[in-house]
Amino acid sequence: MAVALAEAVPTLPKGPGWWYEIKFDGHRTFMWRDAETVRLQARSGRTVTSAWMDLAVAGMRALRPGTVLDGEAVIYNENRIDFAAAQSRANSGPARARELAALLPASYAVFDVLAHDGQDVRGHPYAERRALLLDLLHDVPPPIQAVPATDDPEVAQLWYDTLQSQGCLRTTAVSRRRCGASVS
Repeated sequence: MAVALAEAVPTLPKGPGWWYEIKFDGHRTFMWRDAETVRLQARSGRTVTSAWMDLAVAGMRALRPGTVLDGEAVIYNENRIDFAAAQSRANSGPARARELAALLPASYAVFDVLAHDGQDVRGHPYAERRALLLDLLHDVPPPIQAVPATDDPEVAQLWYDTLQSQGCLRTTAVSRRRCGASVS
C-alpha cells in the first residue's frame, strides 16, 4: 500500500473544487479488515495491531471484509487530543497498551478509504472516495469516525485558526490519491 503524505503550505489554497479536512495529531494508521481479522499498520509498514487492539476490535465489529482505511489513531484526554498519549500507546508492548487503553481508549479519525470490497479505490477522485467513506461509516459508532471535511474555505480557515490540530489538509474534488513511500 502506498502512503499519501501531507504537505505544508503557507496559506490555504482557495478556488473552485478545493476540499479541506482537519489534520489530527495522532498516530498514522491503516486499518485492514479481511474475512478473519483486522490488522493495523503504521506508516512505516510495521504492524501495530497489539498497540491499538481497541480499534482492531471496533473495526472487526463494524467494517466489512475487504475494507482498508487510512486515518489517525488518536487519544482524547480531558476533551483534547493528547499526542503524547498516542505516541506512548504506539510504542508500548501488548500488556502496557491494554493498560493504557483501559485508562484512555483510542479513537480512529478516518480520512480516506483505500479499498472497498477488496477493490483498490485509490485511483478514484477524492469526491467519490469521500462519498464512499461516508457511506461505509454511516452507521458505524465511535471510536471509528470520518474526519470532518468541507469545501468552504472560510470554514477551513476557522478550523485552521482555532482547533487543536496539526492544521488542515487540502485536496481537490477530482484529485486522485498521490502516494509516496510504499507499505504492505
